[in-house]
Amino acid sequence: MRHGKKVNHLSRQQGHRRSMLANMACSLIEHKRINTTVAKAKALKQFIEPLITKSKEDTTHNRRIVFAYLRNKYGVTELFREVAAKVGDRPGGYTRIIKLGNRLGDNADMAMIELVDFNELYNGGKKEEKKAKSRRGGKAKKTEAAAPEAKAPEAPAADSTSTTEAAE
Repeated sequence: MRHGKKVNHLSRQQGHRRSMLANMACSLIEHKRINTTVAKAKALKQFIEPLITKSKEDTTHNRRIVFAYLRNKYGVTELFREVAAKVGDRPGGYTRIIKLGNRLGDNADMAMIELVDFNELYNGGKKEEKKAKSRRGGKAKKTEAAAPEAKAPEAPAADSTSTTEAAE
């Protein structure tokens, strides 16, 4: 039974596991994607997503909390500057795990973990706008294109030349 087993120990003691996850998190923040095993990628996802959520509000307290986990001031700086600016409006799900197949040496399941907003191939290089979904079945409001447009008559450009001719 797995009652209360929330942490994958990854066959390591607590200090080694924390250091490994901190190093992997700093590498992910620096390079925006890393290749690792599936088990480590899942553990890293649980480790880094709360830190990214903390980085959305740039306070001294949040920086110190994140530094206690990462123990790398350059990683903390990049997290709070670049990464937080890109994921500021995202409500969660900052990382994506893509399975790559098996490693040749020991046949371990490999995966690539990446920060979602930094992959331009999946995003198409632009930010997608979501429409607000309504639970009501009402009709949509009329748009301006459906309403008839009244244009004001334009003044001809010859007026400026006729005034100059009259002045001569």
